[in-house]
Amino acid sequence: MPRTALRICPLCEATCGLTLTIEADRVTGARGDREDVFSKGFICPKGAAFGELDSDPDRLTRPLVRKDGELREASWDEAFAAVAAGLRPVIEEYGPQATAVYLGNPNVHTIAGALYPSAVLAALRTRNVFTASTLDQMPKHVSSGLLYGDPLALPVPDLDRTDHLLMIGANPVESNGSLCTAPDFPGRLKALRRRGGRLTVIDPRRTRTAKLADRHVVIRPGGDALLLFAMVNVLFAEKLVDLGAAAEQVSGVDEVRALAADFTPEAVTGACEVPAEEIRTLARELAAAPSAVVYGRVGSSTVEFGTLGSWLIDVLNILTGNLDRPGGMMFPLSATARAPRPAAPGEGFALGRWRSRVSGHPEAKSELPTAALAEEIETPGEGQVRAVLTIAGNPVLSAPDGARLDRALAGLDFMVSVDPYLNAPSRHAHVVLPPPPPSRSAHLDFSFNALAVRNQIRYSRPVIALAEGQLDEPAILARLALCAGGREGVEPSTVDESVIGRTLGKAVADPLSPVLGRQPAELAAQLTGESSTERRIDLMLRLGPYGDGFGADPEGLSLARLLAHPHGIDLGPLRSRVPELLRTVSGKVELCPEPILAEVPRLRGSLTARPDGLVLVGRRHLRSNNSWMHNIPALSGGSNRCTLHVHPQDAARLGLADAGTARVTGDGGEVLARVEVTDGVRPGVVSLPHGWGHDRTGTRMAVAEADPGANVNQLLDGSRLDPLSGTSVLNGFPVRVAAAGGASAAAAGASVVTHG
Repeated sequence: MPRTALRICPLCEATCGLTLTIEADRVTGARGDREDVFSKGFICPKGAAFGELDSDPDRLTRPLVRKDGELREASWDEAFAAVAAGLRPVIEEYGPQATAVYLGNPNVHTIAGALYPSAVLAALRTRNVFTASTLDQMPKHVSSGLLYGDPLALPVPDLDRTDHLLMIGANPVESNGSLCTAPDFPGRLKALRRRGGRLTVIDPRRTRTAKLADRHVVIRPGGDALLLFAMVNVLFAEKLVDLGAAAEQVSGVDEVRALAADFTPEAVTGACEVPAEEIRTLARELAAAPSAVVYGRVGSSTVEFGTLGSWLIDVLNILTGNLDRPGGMMFPLSATARAPRPAAPGEGFALGRWRSRVSGHPEAKSELPTAALAEEIETPGEGQVRAVLTIAGNPVLSAPDGARLDRALAGLDFMVSVDPYLNAPSRHAHVVLPPPPPSRSAHLDFSFNALAVRNQIRYSRPVIALAEGQLDEPAILARLALCAGGREGVEPSTVDESVIGRTLGKAVADPLSPVLGRQPAELAAQLTGESSTERRIDLMLRLGPYGDGFGADPEGLSLARLLAHPHGIDLGPLRSRVPELLRTVSGKVELCPEPILAEVPRLRGSLTARPDGLVLVGRRHLRSNNSWMHNIPALSGGSNRCTLHVHPQDAARLGLADAGTARVTGDGGEVLARVEVTDGVRPGVVSLPHGWGHDRTGTRMAVAEADPGANVNQLLDGSRLDPLSGTSVLNGFPVRVAAAGGASAAAAGASVVTHG
């Protein structure tokens, strides 16, 4: 008989509640959970396809171990024995810095990815950490670190209470939101309009989000920081600056005023191609609104001045009095976060505490640029990377010059991939460790609850039991951490119990803790859960900002209380939290930190730059998430296509025909792509989506391979970076486009490398 079960969707940042239909241990249907305290029944095509993704026949179900040059199925014990036999000799002969870890975007969508990579990194003791953040959001982490002293203090727009929302480089109607967890983002934008609010979108494309806007500003890609700085200039010039209640908490306003002097609307209009008077209007409308917020994402982050743009977004919010107020820019408080502390100066945030071995790239938030991974593997010498662990990531498709990284991974002494698919990087691994499908995994959104537009907490236990011989993902990563530390054979739960012991030891000695003076063993005995992972969750909830404090607040959160509320617990709207979250040395918001001050002259130099030819931007698809979902038939085709968007004027000039083939050339190589002629992109700009290029021999993703698409990042050689964050420039870079001559449309999508 069919049954239903509740599950939080893990397929994007919206974190919608689902009601699944299950028959014979298979998910046969998915609809929105109307009683979910956060999503209230909303569902997108990805969530509706949960069952198809969950039972994808190309998902790996058993570990693979390379024997005699071929990957063959093995038992879990055989797989971890192979990990220990391959990894430890590299560390013992060459040292910890001969290893590197790449963490992909899906890590933040799972419990295991949130809790266990830190244990793997601690065991390896390597500084060679690379993640998808330097292909996406690192500029926001860096600007938050510099402004607030904490790179994880990421403000979000208070969507449900704002009167004026200005978005730059964001398309949440198709992405479902990014660094802003908001189920039914389109509905929230429509609600803004219904209550008399105003939506302004700055984007070189007429996206589905732009179509909802009161005003669509068509900017030249890469001009974001210039336009934002000009808006700051207008606020000062027209005496529109009003910090409101935050005035006593902010330093550096006069320094920002001086920096903005050269960035008048007239000075920037040539480079960003937005009329000066329109820039003034944007600033005036922002300042005049009863409440307002500026929100930017990938399009304004993965550009040459991504960190400056991210900083200026917050500067505009602060100068207009919209910091930490309802309807403005606010800081969520997750149920699993550390409980708030009294306001006090902190240690601040530093960049460049170490540098990459080959090119000397500075670290940011303990990470190195992913664009540098290939050279760290290829370049001989002390510290050469010889072993790589990839956890839920596909850097071959996501990073610049994937062909070079592909070759580098093939030459490693040893490689481990934690991945459900045999894809572009994992096909080079010596051991592949596949996690179970989402239906067989528990779920709690640690990262995205810290970015949510309303405070809430929801938890899903597995809705289908693990198949015989499967391991859950926490056990896989815990055993991987033990192998990395030379402790293979130790019970995986010891990783969790060690964390629990350390956490309780600190808590009972903390004068501000509700468990001060109590015995750690007594508290540990009170933890509940069906696994050591659940015991950790119980601990985090009880010691968190809404927790029961192990009895100190009988109405507070615990795992048992959360399980009693299967549709989640609403914790209320966002509330003012500054200055309790500040960790700067001064104890204030430091509006003009030294690294920003040093970067502004480079931006000033771009005022006279006039890019020649075409520039390329990416785009999001509603029915995919980066490279994840191209193997799911229900999410393929339709608008989810890897085509090159070209404006009719450019198409006529270049001799490109709709549905024909174009040859696109950049710094790193060239690709063939199907042409889609559309006035949805401005003249001088072409658009190719991210995450495609599933055409490499040896993968096992039949649907994706049938329509592989073109790998846009193969157009880059990795040399274009935002220097403060190490983030690759993936938007607004120059390309050459020409008709592909005799190449057929059917051939479009195969990456053709001609450089390097």
